[in-house]
Amino acid sequence: MNRVTTTLLTALAPISWGSTYFVASELLPADRPLFTGAMRALPAGLLLVALSRVLPKGAWWWKSAVLGTLNIGAFFPLLFLSAYRLPGGVAAVLGSAGPLFVVGLAALLLGERARLRTVLAAVVAAFGVSMVVLTAEAKLDLVGVIAGLVSSASMGAGTVMTKRWGRPEGVGPLAVTGWQLTAGGLVIIPIAALVEGAPPALDGKAFLGYGYMMLINTGAAYFLWFRGIGQLTATSVTLLGPLSPLTAAVIGWAALGQALTPVQLVGMTIAFGATVFGQLPGRAAKAEAQVQAPSFSKAEGTDHNLSMDLGKAKV
Repeated sequence: MNRVTTTLLTALAPISWGSTYFVASELLPADRPLFTGAMRALPAGLLLVALSRVLPKGAWWWKSAVLGTLNIGAFFPLLFLSAYRLPGGVAAVLGSAGPLFVVGLAALLLGERARLRTVLAAVVAAFGVSMVVLTAEAKLDLVGVIAGLVSSASMGAGTVMTKRWGRPEGVGPLAVTGWQLTAGGLVIIPIAALVEGAPPALDGKAFLGYGYMMLINTGAAYFLWFRGIGQLTATSVTLLGPLSPLTAAVIGWAALGQALTPVQLVGMTIAFGATVFGQLPGRAAKAEAQVQAPSFSKAEGTDHNLSMDLGKAKV
C-alpha cells in the first residue's frame, strides 16, 4: 500500500472525530462527557482485543497502560474539561496546537528533523482553524486553557510514543489499538463515576449514537490512526488533525443549518491547504526514497498492510 493511500486512510480518523459533536448533541444524553468517553473507549477496546485474540505480554502490559492513558484515558477527560470551561472555538484552537507538540517531541525522541515547512504547516493550519471556529465573544478561562493544552500535549506524547515503541513482533495494529482503548477506558471509568455518578438511562437514540461512537468513531478510527502512525512519520500523521474541526464545521453547516461566513470559508481553505501541504514529501524525503528501498522495523514489517491486519482478525 503506497504512501498516498495510507495517508488517505489515516485521514478518515480525524474526519470521523469531527462528527463527535453532532452525534453527542443529537443522540446522546446531555452533560455526560466522561460516561461518553468510557462508552467510546472500553467496549471498542474489548471488541478489538476479542477480534485479534491477542493479549499483551511482558513489558507490553505497562506500555499499553501508558499509551492508553496518554491517547485516551487522560486525553478524553482533559479535552472535555476544556470544552466545558471554554467556548468550543477556543477549545478547538488549543487542540489544533497538537502538531506543534508532536514536532518537538518527534525531534527529541524519534530523531525526526523539525523542518521549517512542517512547523509552518502546523502554524498555518492552526491559524486557519481559528478563523473557522473563533468568535468575537470567545472568553478565556485559565483552567480550561491549561486543560486544553495538556490534552493536546497528552495526545501528542501518545502519538510519538506509539511510533517509538512500535508493535510487538508478529502483532498487528488491531490488537495494539484494542489494548490502548481498553486501558484508556479503564482509566476513565472511575473518574466518570466520581464526577458524574451513576450511568444515565439510555433510549434508542442513545444506543444508536453509542454504537456509532464505539464502532466507527473510536474502534475503526483509532485503528486507522495507530496503523498510520506505524507507516508514516509522527508529524505527518498529526498534521491530519485539523481535519477534525473542519469536518465538524461542515457537518454543522450541512446537518444543523449553521451558517458559514466568508471568513470561515477562507479559514477552511487555509487550514485544508496547510494540511495537504504538510503531507507533501520534502526534497530530502524524495531523495531518500530514490536511493533506499522501503524498509520496515520488526514491529512494522511483520504486518504492514490492511488486508493482512483484517485477515488476522478473522483467525
